[in-house]
Amino acid sequence: MKKHIAVLPGDGVGPEVTMEAIKVLKKIAEKFNHQFIFKEGLIGAIAIDKTNTPYPDETHRLCLKSDAILFGAVGNPKYDNDPQAKIRPEQGLLKMRETLGLYTNIRPIKIFSFLINQSPIKPKIIKDVDFIFVRELTSGIYFGKKGRTNNNQSSFDICNYSTDEIVRVTKIAFDLAKKRKNKVTLVDKANVLETSRLWRETVTNFTKKFPDIILETMFVDNAAMQIIKNPKQFDVILTENMFGDILSDEASVITGSIGMLPSASIGEEITLYEPIHGSYPKAVGKNTANPIGSILSVAMMLDYSFGLKKESQAVYNAVEKTLNNALGTKDIVDKNPLSTSELGDAIINFI
Repeated sequence: MKKHIAVLPGDGVGPEVTMEAIKVLKKIAEKFNHQFIFKEGLIGAIAIDKTNTPYPDETHRLCLKSDAILFGAVGNPKYDNDPQAKIRPEQGLLKMRETLGLYTNIRPIKIFSFLINQSPIKPKIIKDVDFIFVRELTSGIYFGKKGRTNNNQSSFDICNYSTDEIVRVTKIAFDLAKKRKNKVTLVDKANVLETSRLWRETVTNFTKKFPDIILETMFVDNAAMQIIKNPKQFDVILTENMFGDILSDEASVITGSIGMLPSASIGEEITLYEPIHGSYPKAVGKNTANPIGSILSVAMMLDYSFGLKKESQAVYNAVEKTLNNALGTKDIVDKNPLSTSELGDAIINFI
């Protein structure tokens, strides 16, 4: 199999963890007789510095010509610490999601047995946890009209959703549930927000097409508690953009480190794969960032975009064997932690 992969390392530790994911893909190609062609593009702060835009047209064209996208992270303190900055790295990520139509984000939450004591949550609560977030990604408050009024003394961010936007992400959630435990939990704030009431009405109506699916509804504040209190009750969590962003980061605590979590952003034409962590500027250049989130993201790529289930499982098994041998970066291993590149090499050895 021959596939073209757009590589967007971005900022911070993005290039460091992406490099390890590429090494894994090259090993998979070697072992299973595939050809992966990588071409790199700019995004985020580095793109602003070089082109004065966080998502250059050239990067967009590269993505459109590719079979999948491997993304690192965006963000830089020089923009984060300047509230007056008119161009920000994160705008590149939002523009990419919008222009490529990456409307659904999938974030699996699964605990590796080796890391069960690394989590701050009691082992008996998180043992065997395995659920998935399905998050709407191109609408809601992040994409709504925003601004300031009253001499800069007031501000607004508008949250807007249409039934079509809700239905298309709901379909993905239900299709996933059919392959799992046939349960979907819709997380909203329907007691307060009109957009949440539209979500609840639309998803409830959609359920009629899937009589085998159990639909549960839960307010977001309760969901935030239940994810920590009893995470095993969940199978597929369906929610809007901002709630999904916040809750999936909260759920990363279950796995022992946010550096462990992969994700896929699905569009009509192409899918993007990335670790859920940010650019982590404090670790830049130190070779200490955990690359597993990025490496598991390419395992998702092999399965979701290329249909290579055996190859995807080989990556997952190698990560699990690496962890079972007490090998990891300092965020997950206390004694003799490996560097970013050493952990990547260890996973490649198990492949």
